Amino acid sequence: MFSLTAAAVTFGVVFLAELPDKTALAGLVLGTRYRASYVFAGVAAAFALHVALAVAAGSVLTLLPQRLVQGITGALFLVGALVLLLRKDDGDEEVRRPADQSFWKVAASGFMLILVAEFGDLTQIMTANLAARYENPLSVALGAVLALWAVAAIGILGGRALMRRVPLRLISRIAACVMLVLAALSFYEAVTG
Repeated sequence: MFSLTAAAVTFGVVFLAELPDKTALAGLVLGTRYRASYVFAGVAAAFALHVALAVAAGSVLTLLPQRLVQGITGALFLVGALVLLLRKDDGDEEVRRPADQSFWKVAASGFMLILVAEFGDLTQIMTANLAARYENPLSVALGAVLALWAVAAIGILGGRALMRRVPLRLISRIAACVMLVLAALSFYEAVTG
């Protein structure tokens, strides 16, 4: 059964965690060089594949004892929060320009960039955690993919204006705080059963 709560929490956590990520900046760079719809098509397909893999991994976690899953989930949320809090800014990634700007070349460039850069990324791990926590793969998958697509669209269409107004450091801190709250809730449920 679809859970609006699980989808909304997943959307919020993944959105905040992905917004300051390098792949959002890479989407911004691709979007400034190529047709936005072509870039988005490739990026969106790669994010959908990553969410499917993450939800499958999270669903496997639900086969373990509930207290163990809550403890693992809490630890992973805590690690995710620490990664966001301790991350140093390294500047923009270099993006290779395709030889032509056909739909397939541009979409493939966006797809491959996200496919490689996001594999095992924080948001993929968080999506797996949320799938294990809520035991509702459809709700978590929908929330995660919509969040990733929203960040990609923001990055591709208007990221520069947002980054001038809202510091990435602030966005990272908000995402880390949300993850700390989720870690605390998971640890509490692991202890109290």
